[in-house]
Amino acid sequence: MTPRLDDLVPVALRRGWAADGICPDLDLYALFRAHRLAAPDRVAVIDADGELTYAALDRLARGAAAGLRGLGVGEGDVVGVQLANGRDAVVADLALAALGAVALPFPVGRGVADAVSLLGRSGARAAVVASEYRGTAPARELLAAADRLPGLRVVVAAGPQELPEGGVAWNEVLSADGRAFTPARPDPDGAARILVSSGSEAEPKMVAYSHNALAGGRGNFMATLIADADPPRCLFLVPLASAFGSNGTAVTLARHGGSLVLLDHFSPEAAHAAIRGHRPSHVLAVPTMIRMMLDRPGNGAMPPMTALVLGGAELDAATEAEAGGVFGCPVVNLYGSADGVNCHSGLCGAPEHGRGPGVVVGLPDPRVTEIRIAPAPGEEGVGEIIARGPMSPMCYVGAPELNRRYRTADGWVRTGDLGTIDADGRLRLVGRLRRIVVRGGANISPAEVERALSGHPDVREVVCLGVPDRVMGERLAACVVPRPGRTPRLAGLVSHLLRRGVGRDRHPEHLLLVEEVPLTPAGKPDRDALLALLSRGRSDPG
Repeated sequence: MTPRLDDLVPVALRRGWAADGICPDLDLYALFRAHRLAAPDRVAVIDADGELTYAALDRLARGAAAGLRGLGVGEGDVVGVQLANGRDAVVADLALAALGAVALPFPVGRGVADAVSLLGRSGARAAVVASEYRGTAPARELLAAADRLPGLRVVVAAGPQELPEGGVAWNEVLSADGRAFTPARPDPDGAARILVSSGSEAEPKMVAYSHNALAGGRGNFMATLIADADPPRCLFLVPLASAFGSNGTAVTLARHGGSLVLLDHFSPEAAHAAIRGHRPSHVLAVPTMIRMMLDRPGNGAMPPMTALVLGGAELDAATEAEAGGVFGCPVVNLYGSADGVNCHSGLCGAPEHGRGPGVVVGLPDPRVTEIRIAPAPGEEGVGEIIARGPMSPMCYVGAPELNRRYRTADGWVRTGDLGTIDADGRLRLVGRLRRIVVRGGANISPAEVERALSGHPDVREVVCLGVPDRVMGERLAACVVPRPGRTPRLAGLVSHLLRRGVGRDRHPEHLLLVEEVPLTPAGKPDRDALLALLSRGRSDPG
């Protein structure tokens, strides 16, 4: 049974944003359809199979919607989508929007345990799943676990591989006649998509977003990064099925009438080739991907771009400066999450940090989300960052305890992050409450240490995390990707921290050198994988 998806933002606020034109007040498919009618020959998707125009994409989406309706998928049903970046993922997004169903995308790298958890807790009635991905068989594995999902009525397998027993072929769904299909017209303030976020919970969090929150709030965020009247051409190196990737179909296509350039999986070489071959205006990635691209440069100068848009992890100043020089465009440092917060440095870049704690994030935009600071006891001017605005999600899905913990009675989102707003109205990020290492009863902010270590000349990338310790509870470890030809040592990193004014009580006590930071399926640093490496004793204590 699908849990109730109540909107925790007051109705009067939602209606006010629509009345003021801040949100389009149309469902996602209607927005997409308007672009299809206005520019049917404009390129909508570029993937490994070539180009797809708006008209061709719409034909596929309407066929898929008719086929899914024939399988019993209707308005309000939750449908899981586990597909790699490519046209099938976009078609599924649009088909579900046209049905008035609620899409629940999650990256193909997530295993069957996560799939069962997400589909079960959301009450999903159907799932569209890759038949094969990089040596795994997601559709077959899900069908084998179907007895644990009594509410799941159908599994659609997408791909050329042999159809698993009990599944329905995606090609069969696509072959339905969409010419007579009549789209639903769901409430623009009703649920359109469930974003998945790993966060700090035992199971992945699910956050419900409305059509207006996606096309309006998140669409307004993207609008601030479009430099001219031309529709954006966005290379998504992050999965479309991630929270960051929700800026793909709903925002780049439906809201802005742009084009998506998609790779089914990331590699530095493929990313360089896509930039040179398809000349995107924007590249959306996580900092680790850009560092890997900087370390393995392609041949020749980069074509002009409007912006690199980086999120999912904090961006250090050294990488920002180097990337700006190599790619020849502004590097936008995005502070945001699936939970409903968004602020960024903009195309002009964030001003110098100046005096004050933490790092400057940017100026909050009330057309995206208003940001305030909830005072914290004993902290002068510093408190928890809270957010509420057009992009605010409706609620957490199937988790009333998370709604009680992270949402206020009047709809504000508690981010769990510490910050302050300075005299110029700029948000400064000071630390993350949910990423605290407790050593002997004392709290250490890994983010603070990461920021300080990122300025060391031997460090390309650093992730800090707590390692369980029998005596102290936890000790801090630094996982470092060295710059080419460099071999950082723990003593040198500690000396650097002392020079930066970081007290000895916050110094790392273990060092792990890695060739690259492993990433989760959503493209974020995989802290569990790093912790597993540390637990095997591959650390340098001195």
